[in-house]
Formats: sequence, C-alpha cells, structure tokens
Amino acid sequence: MLCGGVGAARFLSGLLQVVEAADVTAVVNTADDVVLHGLHISPDLDTVTYTLAGATDAERGWGLAGETWQAMEGIRRYGGIDWFNLGDRDLATHMYRTQRLSEGATLATITREITRAWGLGLVVLPVTEDRLRTMVTVVDEGEIGFQEYFVGRQHSVEVTGVRFDGAADATAGPGVLDALHEADVVVIAPSNPIVSIGPLLAVPGVRDAVVAARSRTVAVSPIVGGAALKGPADRMLRELGHESSVVGVARLYAPLAATLIIDEADAGSAEAVEAEGIRCVATSTIMSEPGVAAALARTALSEGAR
Repeated sequence: MLCGGVGAARFLSGLLQVVEAADVTAVVNTADDVVLHGLHISPDLDTVTYTLAGATDAERGWGLAGETWQAMEGIRRYGGIDWFNLGDRDLATHMYRTQRLSEGATLATITREITRAWGLGLVVLPVTEDRLRTMVTVVDEGEIGFQEYFVGRQHSVEVTGVRFDGAADATAGPGVLDALHEADVVVIAPSNPIVSIGPLLAVPGVRDAVVAARSRTVAVSPIVGGAALKGPADRMLRELGHESSVVGVARLYAPLAATLIIDEADAGSAEAVEAEGIRCVATSTIMSEPGVAAALARTALSEGAR
C-alpha cells in the first residue's frame, strides 16, 4: 500500500481486520519530514504507527491521546518556534529517532524498531532513506517547506507549484521495490494525490514498479463530492490545474491503477471515470463509522485480485 498520513492510516486499520498483518506492507511518504528543535520528525510514519496502535487522539486525528503540552509552553516562553505542536508524549518518538540516526541507524531500521515497540505486525517502510522534501510555491511568498504551508499557514494560501526536493538523487528504501514487485495487490491510499502520493512516485523506480503492477493496482479516491474529507487536496488540485473531482483523480491515476474506488455519492460520475481508461467501483469510502474501512479494504482486495 502506498501511504500518506491520516486517510492511509484509517484504511490500513480496516485492512488489518481482513488480512494478516504479516502480509501487509505500507510504503510511507517521508517528504513531509522536518527537523525542528534538533529533532527529526516523520509525521506520516508516526500517524500510521499511532493509528494502527490505537493510540491516536480521536478528536484531533493526529498525535497521541492523553497528550500534555508543557514542552511547547516552555518553547513559547523562550520565544522559540511554536507553530508546529509537539506533545510531550510524542516527543519521545522524535527523540528516539534522532538519537538512533545520530548513532548511524537507518530510517528503515528505526521505523521497524518503533513499530515493533508499539506491537504492530505489519511492515512499515519509509519510501526512501535519503533526504526528500516537498516544497510548495505559494502566492506572494515563493517556495516554502510543506510543513510551513500545511501547519504554519494552515494550508490557507494559494499554491502555484509543488516540487520534491532531492527526489532525483533519492534511492527507494530497503524492501520498497521488492514489495511492489511481489505484492498480490497494490493499493494507492485515499491520500492527497499531489503531496502524499506524489512524493512516493517521484522516487526513482517507484512509479515504474507501480505501472508494472497496474493490472493488480487499486486506487481509492480521496475526493468525495468534489471535496477532500480532510486537508487541502481539493483546493490544491484546482490551484494546480486539475479537476477536483473523481474524474480528476481518475486522470491522475489511470496510468498507475486498473481500478479507482469512488464513494457512492459520486456513483453518477462512474461512466466519466471509466472514460479516462480506469475501471470504476462505487462504494462507501468515508471511514467515520466502524466497519467501513474493513469493507472498503475487502473491496480493494477483491478488485486488485480480478
């Protein structure tokens, strides 16, 4: 499964209800990573880990439940960088990751250590261990880092361009290409196609591996009724010249996937989706109710095995 953050994590939680964890590999975006306060932070890796461990704060949808914020209060007192909130419990993960990196451990090794510590049985792979950063060009400011756009500006500024810094020189992480080549089914998660899935595909070899697996690849649309359920995917698609609809998603994914799963609310667009050269299946994709994620996972597996 190709994964971004929250949407991918929710889908994975359903997938693990219908597939043995040992048979699941999640290839996760690392282009959102950022270094703050001297700590290496990997938001998507941590969102996947915390969600699957049942430890995520349900109200926020990110971070850990039961958080306190004393460290951030101290940072504010000193006038430090405070636009990116790090909870006291969450800090332990970033401190451990940074320590292990300083000792020479690789990001893949550290990710394996962290997921095992949380009792997870699936394989979670960083898409690359090399530096990869999403850079966003916004109106009136120029190019800024993704976290500055997403968190610092609350993704409220217009985007005119996206670039994946370091992608050309990056190497796919250990196990990533093998997982794609050997998978019975490849799923593109309901994540932002531009800044969550886009960076994965920008790593040399990854797009080619997905294209080679197209006949058994299924994508899940993150757009429902023309809007994103969470985050700026709909606005970003429009701002970058794409259509913010399941048809627009189909145009992006038709070269990569044989099937696009859309929400039943968009069932009327199924014919237009298939006109883009990709099979369309309409079902419930809004994973806010128990059982929906598992049912969606069953549909994706069934389609990928056709």
